[in-house]
Order: sequence, then C-alpha cells, then structure tokens
Amino acid sequence: MVEQDHRNVKRIVKPMMGFKTFNTVRRTLNGIEAINMIRKEQVKGIKQGDDVSEVNFIEAIFGVIA
Repeated sequence: MVEQDHRNVKRIVKPMMGFKTFNTVRRTLNGIEAINMIRKEQVKGIKQGDDVSEVNFIEAIFGVIA
C-alpha cells in the first residue's frame, strides 16, 4: 500500500539524522511504519488498543520479542 502521509515520518526522523549505518535507518523506518499502520488500523486482525495482538504483530514482522 502506498502511503501519502510521510510528512509525519519525516517529522519524527529529522531529529535522528545522526544514523551511523544504513541498517539502523532501515530498522528505524520499518518500526515507525509498523506503528503507524497499527495506529491507523491498516493491519487485519488487530484492533486499536488490543495490546496482545499488537505485540504478536511486532514479534511476527521483526522477529523480536516485544
């Protein structure tokens, strides 16, 4: 899905422009996009405020335990 609201992402990332590696940038942007998708209810099976399903989604896409 193509997003048109990257202005918000730019606002969040601008203070963090001191990234040392491309991998750090990639991981940070992926996390911001995932949280925005959850917030805007674009992920099937996750209702806003359902912490357990949000944590399961984060674990599934990033392979980390939240």
